[in-house]
Amino acid sequence: MKTSRKRLGDLGEDLACRHLEQLGHTVLERNWRSSHLEIDLITLDDEGLHFVEVKSRTAPVSASPEDNVGYRKRRNLTTAALGYLNAGHFGDRDVFFDIVTVIFDGERTEIRYYKQAFIPIYT
Repeated sequence: MKTSRKRLGDLGEDLACRHLEQLGHTVLERNWRSSHLEIDLITLDDEGLHFVEVKSRTAPVSASPEDNVGYRKRRNLTTAALGYLNAGHFGDRDVFFDIVTVIFDGERTEIRYYKQAFIPIYT
């Protein structure tokens, strides 16, 4: 049985997928795993390959959802993306690390797309 938090996350990912598809993205992967790391969405558009973190929240929100993608989450997303690229998946394209936020506020849902929300530093 799914928790309400898991259902909220799944619904947010569904809406994020539709939103990105409307913007011209093709969704290649959902919840792609590399060992214990996960990438919510991997999409492709004319500009390149997008590794997307989806943050879903219910209003009122004390901190903006994109602020919840901190150093550790960015590092994990970068490490997982390297695993995806090293496996030979679309490795010769520009790569973007994006965030989609979905905020549910009663009957209203707000979706925001932050393209190239961060640029990883590889160490």
